[in-house]
Amino acid sequence: MTVLNVVITGSGVIARTHAGAILRHPGLRLSALADPDPQANDRLAGWIGEQGGPPPARYASLGEALAAEAADLVVVCTPSGTHADLAEEALAAGVHVLVEKPLDASLPAARRIARVATDAEAAGLVCAVVCQHRFDPASVAVAARVRAGDLGRLTSAVASVPWWRGQRYYDSAGWRGTWEQDGGGATINQGVHTVDLLLWLFGRPEEVFAYTGVLAHERVEVEDVAVAAIRFADGALAVLHATTAAYPGIGVRLQVHGSQGSAVIHDDQLEYLHTADGPDPSAYADGPDRSGDAVPPSQLRGATKPDDAFVTGHLRQYHDTVEAILGGRRPGVTAVEALLDVAVVKAVYLSAHLRRPVSVPAVLAGDFDDVLAAVEGSAATVSSVLRAGVAR
Repeated sequence: MTVLNVVITGSGVIARTHAGAILRHPGLRLSALADPDPQANDRLAGWIGEQGGPPPARYASLGEALAAEAADLVVVCTPSGTHADLAEEALAAGVHVLVEKPLDASLPAARRIARVATDAEAAGLVCAVVCQHRFDPASVAVAARVRAGDLGRLTSAVASVPWWRGQRYYDSAGWRGTWEQDGGGATINQGVHTVDLLLWLFGRPEEVFAYTGVLAHERVEVEDVAVAAIRFADGALAVLHATTAAYPGIGVRLQVHGSQGSAVIHDDQLEYLHTADGPDPSAYADGPDRSGDAVPPSQLRGATKPDDAFVTGHLRQYHDTVEAILGGRRPGVTAVEALLDVAVVKAVYLSAHLRRPVSVPAVLAGDFDDVLAAVEGSAATVSSVLRAGVAR
């Protein structure tokens, strides 16, 4: 079996999840860590040793690691505002890349790395972005029914990410809760996975109208509550709710509704699946819940989740990434797809500040970049931009 050498850049909290997944994949070897904080490197290396893994080399920067190691895959686990630069550095060195979500805190930077990744793809390199919930059995089952047309025409969705993060979470690192390095709050950090599932299932988003607020935290520049309505190109409508102010935190819930069926995913498990048995759905509205036919019992709502469920979710995406590298195909989540996730999140922020609907294609194209820069700047700058009426 071909074994790929992996370098993790960024040895913080999420890196431990990645390290756990890498250690469990037979085709991967964690060869090095790169972080300017030597204590972070040492802590992660110590944990890897406790799991029975071989000690990785440790470097202060990705450049040093790439110069010293025969790396096949770089995993970017640094603060969000550095993702694009590091991914570009790895691709320029001819190394495959897996970027932890989001693609970047900055939409222009995300747009840039998506272009770079597309060019690198033509040269045989893989640049994947972590959206591990696409690989959950429940998500795969619902997507298969949607693609087969079993739910009919998709009409609406309700997506809720009601999580809790205490003040300690935002105080734990200077970059958390900032526009520059975090790129936003509950929507881009906690809600982006669910945004990704919505776009994966429903397709191209056209317009967003949103409200955001900071209601349960202090000393943060970003939102801890967001609600938004999303209109898709085919007319389907979705409601998005993302928060880190929902004590004590409840599982993510995604309801998908169509003209011939509905599905509910709750806390990554399949709770409900119903599809019509014939061309006239009204005649079969009382049919059975078929979730038990779609996924194994361990993936049904209410089944006990293993302690390592989070690592397992990442491991599924690592399997896809390795298969893409060895098979010369696109990964399950590309940088271009992840760019659209970021554009929708930024449309939420723009809409909330402009207090009107915002076109997602216009955001994606860069038409709002000057306004977005103001929104993600100081409150005084935002006010002056809005007063000047430069918003398109």
